[in-house]
Amino acid sequence: MEDIVKIVEGTVVKAVAGRDNGRFFAVTKICGDQYVLISDGKTRKLDRPKKKNIKHLKATGTVIKITEITDKKLKMTLRNFNSSDDESEV
Repeated sequence: MEDIVKIVEGTVVKAVAGRDNGRFFAVTKICGDQYVLISDGKTRKLDRPKKKNIKHLKATGTVIKITEITDKKLKMTLRNFNSSDDESEV
């Protein structure tokens, strides 16, 4: 059985499947055992999160506080993850 990382609200995750493959998001809500709602503050705002299967996400191990965050702050936080990922592929 695979080693599953516990995903909680605020976990920064990387999409590994679908049209948003390779992009980073923050988990805004847990929806049962298989699904979560994710936002990135840019294409997926906090008021309209995307429902995503946990199997299609990879947790980064970083958890941010999302209770009082705005779309702008979320976008700026996730920008650091996207830029560091781009540098590692070079």
